[in-house]
Amino acid sequence: MVKVDGQERFSKLVEFLRKKLGKDQVFLYLKEAFSPSLEERISVLYEAFGVDGRLVVNYACIPAWG
Repeated sequence: MVKVDGQERFSKLVEFLRKKLGKDQVFLYLKEAFSPSLEERISVLYEAFGVDGRLVVNYACIPAWG
């Protein structure tokens, strides 16, 4: 689990995972279905899609959903 400031943009989370995984690309998904805009704020995504106090973000090193 990673805690992220809600005022950060989604791009910050993408960059964090890229560095942590040592990958040039990483693909993040909400609800195992879609990738939000990189400019979207985490707090806005949390309000719309958060469950039980968490925003679940799935990731893959290759595109998992089109």
